[in-house]
Amino acid sequence: MEPGFAEFVAARSAALFRTAVLIAGDRHVAEDLVQSALERAYRHWGRVSGMDAPEAYVRRILANLAADHFRTAGRRPVELLDQDGAAPDVYPHVDEHVAVISALRELPPRMRTVLVLRYFDDLTETQVAEMLGIAVGTVKSQAARGLAKLRESMDRSEQEERTA
Repeated sequence: MEPGFAEFVAARSAALFRTAVLIAGDRHVAEDLVQSALERAYRHWGRVSGMDAPEAYVRRILANLAADHFRTAGRRPVELLDQDGAAPDVYPHVDEHVAVISALRELPPRMRTVLVLRYFDDLTETQVAEMLGIAVGTVKSQAARGLAKLRESMDRSEQEERTA
């Protein structure tokens, strides 16, 4: 095994998995995406480990694999989490967590990926653009549109709750 790879996996695989779940919308697909991303990184670990930000490189692989998955599958994710084995809630104090996740699930894959990388993973617009191979302006517009759609969806679900 390449030196340092096991340590990288132990330290960063949980964070990569959380990102993959939010992007893919499915726990099992996320597991496959993370495994594939780590496999690709391992094949070139000598070069990857010498980079300034090896995790950013692996996240880019992950985002590209997710895009490939949606393109080849020709579908959007159906379930974000399994009913029988839901991932632990990393924000148990936020009441709207389920509503936010549902609203996020409604977004197109690229828009969801931009929002997850930008706000969940706290990357800069430039980092997201480099990671996805798109212009910074595209990141800005996708983020703005995505946030507007999330707000609209949250307002709609809040109104439905009040009338129910």
